[in-house]
Amino acid sequence: MSQSCSRRRFLQAAITAPAAGTVFSRFLSTASAKGIVKDHSDLKPVADETTGLPLLRLQDGFRYRSFGWTGDVMSDGVVTPEGHDGMGVIAQNGDIVTICRNHEIKGSRTFGPPELTFDPKAGGGCANLQFNVKTGEWLKSWTSLAGTVQNCAGGPTPWGSWLSCEETVIGPHESFRDVQYEHEKHHGWVFEVPAEGTASLEPLQALGRFVHEALAIDPKNGIIYETEDRDTAGFYRFLPNEREVLSKGGTLQMLKIKGQDDLRTGAQRGVRYQAEWVDIADPIRRNTPGKNDGLGVYSQGKAQGATTFGRLEGCWYGDGLVYFNCTDGGEAKLGQIWAFSPEEQTLSLVFQSPSHDILDSPDNLTVSPRGGLVLCEDADLKPLRLHTLSRKGLLQTLAINNIHLHKGEHPRLIGDFTGGEWAGATFSPDGEWLFVNIQDPGVTFAITGPWHELGV
Repeated sequence: MSQSCSRRRFLQAAITAPAAGTVFSRFLSTASAKGIVKDHSDLKPVADETTGLPLLRLQDGFRYRSFGWTGDVMSDGVVTPEGHDGMGVIAQNGDIVTICRNHEIKGSRTFGPPELTFDPKAGGGCANLQFNVKTGEWLKSWTSLAGTVQNCAGGPTPWGSWLSCEETVIGPHESFRDVQYEHEKHHGWVFEVPAEGTASLEPLQALGRFVHEALAIDPKNGIIYETEDRDTAGFYRFLPNEREVLSKGGTLQMLKIKGQDDLRTGAQRGVRYQAEWVDIADPIRRNTPGKNDGLGVYSQGKAQGATTFGRLEGCWYGDGLVYFNCTDGGEAKLGQIWAFSPEEQTLSLVFQSPSHDILDSPDNLTVSPRGGLVLCEDADLKPLRLHTLSRKGLLQTLAINNIHLHKGEHPRLIGDFTGGEWAGATFSPDGEWLFVNIQDPGVTFAITGPWHELGV
């Protein structure tokens, strides 16, 4: 079997397992906002197998290895940038998996070489990492995209690449939050990054210019679902003209739920909302006409009755469904988890947090190959947590950020980093290893253990 064929089959299997709808139906029938949360007070510090430091508190039986700290020199000689964010496994060759990791940076200059740089005055981009799932060892890392801005999340493709999303619509020589930037190009795009070789530096403009967060691809038909991280946000889908060749364009649409103008509050569990889609005529329109609001795409959909969400974040395909987070949705403004069924064209609320103690501001998410979800928390609290939502609807804390570095423990870093957000959760195809980042100080972990005990 050729390497490209092997990679494609691996990705198809990883994205589609398990059977469609099995996890979702259990969530809908058993998950509720109260009485399903397991106390995490028994999570104990566990020594990192790389540094020996107790960087994480974990459930019993779990272990981990750190890799790729900010400031570490990668295999290509480039210094690992900061801002570790979204990730996805995009290839496997034998026991070795390749992961693409986003770096959420605005910056003033590229961290990578010219041949991988879109805008020389922009600091974001991606790095690829390799890990041996049999030996549990990190192998190498290298620059795969540079010169982009605020690469937050994105998503893996069924054909073996990563789509990296810019969470901004900043233009050349503009300021943001009173900071002046000297970017040379317009931003707000999606870029495709291969597992091997050189990334195309052409932005996929047909996927829209907006404050992108994440995306997920339905492997059955190649339709791409996209989230937008704004207080008034849309949920989008992209219908490509040609599957696997996104540069050939397509049609961008925004979700319209019948009878629901705004689902930031008032959503009900157990209801399957009927979906429609409205076309976006101008996917690269930056602003609403007459305004400087960065909502040019959203406003086109809204004018046609599309539905408003609040700060859409993580997005992942699994179980035949597209799961996505609304980080400040719900009456408590602490987060909603939604599931969209492409087959039924319905949207359902899976989970809604009623309090900080249960779940606070879910961001990136992923679906386990066994079913169940992993939820990355990004909130104004310490320490931040990594949660699982099992197939039976049980929300548990898998890990707690315990990074507090004292003098001499790390060659460059000192301080309390327990407020660093979790990001980029993604499983190896066999489901044995979870790869995840803590954005500040910037480090990647590979975690393994008795997943079956957590139901994910």
